[in-house]
Amino acid sequence: MKDIRTLSLDQLKDYFVSLGEKPFRAKQVYDWLWSKNLHSIDEMTNLSKQLRDKISEEYTINPVSVDLLQKSSDGTIKNGVKLHDGLMVESVLIPTETRTTACVSSQVGCSLNCEFCATARLKRMRNLEVAEIVDQVALIDSQSKMYFDRPLSNIVFMGMGEPMMNYKNVVEAIRKITQPEGLGMSPRRITVSTSGIPKMIKMLADEELKVKLALSLHSA
Repeated sequence: MKDIRTLSLDQLKDYFVSLGEKPFRAKQVYDWLWSKNLHSIDEMTNLSKQLRDKISEEYTINPVSVDLLQKSSDGTIKNGVKLHDGLMVESVLIPTETRTTACVSSQVGCSLNCEFCATARLKRMRNLEVAEIVDQVALIDSQSKMYFDRPLSNIVFMGMGEPMMNYKNVVEAIRKITQPEGLGMSPRRITVSTSGIPKMIKMLADEELKVKLALSLHSA
């Protein structure tokens, strides 16, 4: 069954109109999907049970889950994150006195062969979907609040995979993370780390997302 988070706001509006519902339902659902980190359609409590059941006949939500959690003596939390198809990626919470940073993955495996990187031993199996990237951020934000009593402050795309080789989904995930009706984080607190793909770096600059860029010299 298709994850409802693959639909844009306009597509959600069209969908609800096709059900005979008012277009404003789309905004209600969009807020649930991208700002409230819900795990099932049945959690959308401002929708009637009848409407929730109708949506569930066509769509689902496939949240990520923590399959393995390791906590280091310095407070770093390493998560083995399980995706809906059983594949795994790594997401890390890195705390300091002044900030908590989420290190998130953008691909399952990687097609590059950077010698210093453990992921290079894994072939690229697939790109992460937008929701799978955003879910990692929401997950680590929850852990930051639970273990350190403060929200997540920074994000780095420095986990598994090369972000520029999953360009479309990474850019859309950043939009979802930073927009007010999403997670509402400042783009200036997001860093995209890349091994260096000039064409894609130029494209990212043209997006005017106002995120930071880190270039890995080890891959040169």
